[in-house]
Amino acid sequence: MGWQKTFTLARRSKGCHLVTDEVLSHIDAGLRGVQVVIIFYLSLCQHTSAALTINENFDKDMDMALDNIVPENLDWKHTDEGPDASHTKTSLIGATLCIPITDGRLNLGTWQGIYLTEFRHAPHTRRIVATIL
Repeated sequence: MGWQKTFTLARRSKGCHLVTDEVLSHIDAGLRGVQVVIIFYLSLCQHTSAALTINENFDKDMDMALDNIVPENLDWKHTDEGPDASHTKTSLIGATLCIPITDGRLNLGTWQGIYLTEFRHAPHTRRIVATIL
């Protein structure tokens, strides 16, 4: 039987933000009693200017690297919300994670964490849909 919850992450401005503990606080009820699950989806819904990723949980260079890969100073045609590198970055990083669950815990590596990569300079809240199947 599946479990699903939609929740909102705290407001954050541009940057790569470690959100593992915040996500866990919202999905604790869904993890209880789960021994092994192949599929746990974490989706950033209704947002095309932020993404989710798994990385080393002390990585300070991700934001700088993404800015070099997709610079904001390109001749962007979509400028309704300012020079918009955010949609391209979201396409590269992705809006969905798939994480295994073992014994009621996310089965991440020792140094891995869940990151919200926010590409807008102004702070935003982001809605997440967590699904355990």
